[in-house]
Amino acid sequence: MIKVDKDAKNVLGLPLEPCSLKPLTGYYRDGYCNSLADNLGKHVVCIYSTKEFLEFSKSVGNDLTKPIPEMDFEGVKVGQSWCLSGYRWLEAYQAGVAPPIFIHATHKKMLELVPLDILKEFALDL
Repeated sequence: MIKVDKDAKNVLGLPLEPCSLKPLTGYYRDGYCNSLADNLGKHVVCIYSTKEFLEFSKSVGNDLTKPIPEMDFEGVKVGQSWCLSGYRWLEAYQAGVAPPIFIHATHKKMLELVPLDILKEFALDL
């Protein structure tokens, strides 16, 4: 069993809130964009998935919409919340297609990749 930091903080320094329980998201599939040392992809940003972003992700080799039944993954749909790799979000930002985020559910490790002022511009929950 993976031990997750239950005292994790979001980018605002507050307790990390859940991103999505249905579908169940997070690197550890606990509903949170939590991160420990084994989460090398930094799946720490809680996004609101958009058509433009999902198409972009597919175009760069990561089709998040494709179900993977053996991993109990139904695929991400437009309008769903999902814990995304911070690197993928940054790549989408640089391409002009970054999805909106839920800042209260975005782990503080995202600040290692993107400044808070930029994240606030994309926050749906401020």
